[in-house]
Amino acid sequence: MTLRIAVVGGGTGGLCLAHGLVRAGVEVAVYERSRTRTERLQGYRVHIDPHGAAALHECLPAEAWQRFLATTGESAHEFAFVTERLRELAVLREPPAADPSKAHHSVSRISLHQVLSAGLDGILWHDKEFVRYDLGPKAVTLHFADGTTADADLVIGADGANSRVRAQLRPEAHRVDTGIVTIVGKTPVSEAAARFTAGPVYVVAPPGCGMFTAPHLFPELALNDETAEIDPVHFDNTGSYVMWAYGARRLSASEETLRDSVLSLIRGWHPDLVRLVEATPHGTVSRLPILTSVPARPGIPGPVTLLGDAAHSMTPFRGIGANTALRDAQLLCRKLTSGIEPAVAVAQYEGEMRKYADKAVRTSARSAEQFVSESRLGRVVAKAMFRAMGAAQKLRR
Repeated sequence: MTLRIAVVGGGTGGLCLAHGLVRAGVEVAVYERSRTRTERLQGYRVHIDPHGAAALHECLPAEAWQRFLATTGESAHEFAFVTERLRELAVLREPPAADPSKAHHSVSRISLHQVLSAGLDGILWHDKEFVRYDLGPKAVTLHFADGTTADADLVIGADGANSRVRAQLRPEAHRVDTGIVTIVGKTPVSEAAARFTAGPVYVVAPPGCGMFTAPHLFPELALNDETAEIDPVHFDNTGSYVMWAYGARRLSASEETLRDSVLSLIRGWHPDLVRLVEATPHGTVSRLPILTSVPARPGIPGPVTLLGDAAHSMTPFRGIGANTALRDAQLLCRKLTSGIEPAVAVAQYEGEMRKYADKAVRTSARSAEQFVSESRLGRVVAKAMFRAMGAAQKLRR
């Protein structure tokens, strides 16, 4: 009997999985609530680490993999730790990987989505808002907001941090607000941003706050420019920019005053950091409350499972959320195409996924807490640790 798989959610992990299943000849349908392919195109850069790169390389057809590589920015091989006055604590450098499938990549979320959503005609269905599922004796029935239904033998909830599939499957698995808020913006590369184009910069700021910058640089225009005429500021995915994020607890500001609020908070920091924020267009600045999932007891594997943020929502700190979703897609694809019974494949996937995903959630949450730590002693220790790291690398060089 042919296994019918339904993926709820057309995000990074769900689309990567769909490509892998299609390549293996498995019948799959992806149901995405966005009305069109370009409706959800927004956001900032995303860091693809070697785990994510390996998953994309394994699941994507060769043409899509090359398209992904063509849309990535120039890879940075330098990570700096500095004070708010830009005094260097450490600069970590690593040589570029010869194999792109084992390398780090910087990619626009817009470009990544465009690459992943291409080549899935007749598989990726838009304007399909999932409402609920029913477990039947022979199939799982999906119900959508437009009144239609679809049947599948296995349903994979890849519908993000606010997953409706998870809410029905594991109602006890919820997210909590950490109390941390970040304000994020992107500054087009210019004289004001030039100092921050060598690679990511972690600002070890005064207690109670933190700042991070990361460049997204294109040697030339990216291949997919479908959104250039929609909103060149918010949706641009072909121009070079530096993304920055400022985080703290009890950070309140209206949408209209986000940039000015950050400027008032970093007054007295190095002028280059101030200029970076000042040069940021208002339309690119967003407020992002930081939430994380809480540990939940493993459920009994069945014909419905979860992937990515739906399974393990984590904070954006350390930049591992998208990579963990891609790792899920790679693992689940392997299990479902290995020839073992689907129920066994799902059980093995969930068992293995929990090990690395639970660790990623904890690591990410701990990094978020350290980013806004109010401990003066903690800041002193952190600076000493980074200085030691920098000295050790210089000695090795």
